[in-house]
Amino acid sequence: MKAHSTSLPDVLVLEPDVYTDARGFLFESYNRRAFAAATGQDVEFVQDNHSHSRRGVLRGLHYQIGRPQGKLVRVVAGTAFDVAVDLRRSSPYFGRWVGTRLAAEDRRMIWIPPGFAHGFLALSESVELIYKITEYHAPGLERSISWCDPDVAVEWPLPEDLSAPMLSHRDLAGVLLRNAETFP
Repeated sequence: MKAHSTSLPDVLVLEPDVYTDARGFLFESYNRRAFAAATGQDVEFVQDNHSHSRRGVLRGLHYQIGRPQGKLVRVVAGTAFDVAVDLRRSSPYFGRWVGTRLAAEDRRMIWIPPGFAHGFLALSESVELIYKITEYHAPGLERSISWCDPDVAVEWPLPEDLSAPMLSHRDLAGVLLRNAETFP
């Protein structure tokens, strides 16, 4: 597994070793030792989530206050634009975002450590993401930053034929970063 840095030093794009031949391919989507060697972090994942979205669906920017979650995200079908926003007030990168295109065919993953908001935009007709999480889901601690917060200014690659992304009620109610609960 290779780790590639991003403009936010703690967020990494991971590229697994893939073995292919005439029959198809094999790769370890997660190996604790390989993850620790690539990232310098030995984390314990406690939950796996599987998400399916139609083209134009935007989910995020989500995080969990009090019990922050680290996420290892990969696309298993389709293509998505995946985003992390630094919500750690002590960080020199507070309020900055990084985005990367994840596709099933390239098998890359993104590691988003605790203290970041996460979101994605479905670019293909349908997209499925699987992500490993370091902390259990706690509905009462869920928070959401507005996907279109002008201070964060994520450059979502919205397809030209769509005037706006499809959002849930929760995401429509996302708050601006300046009014959000964040991390120390």
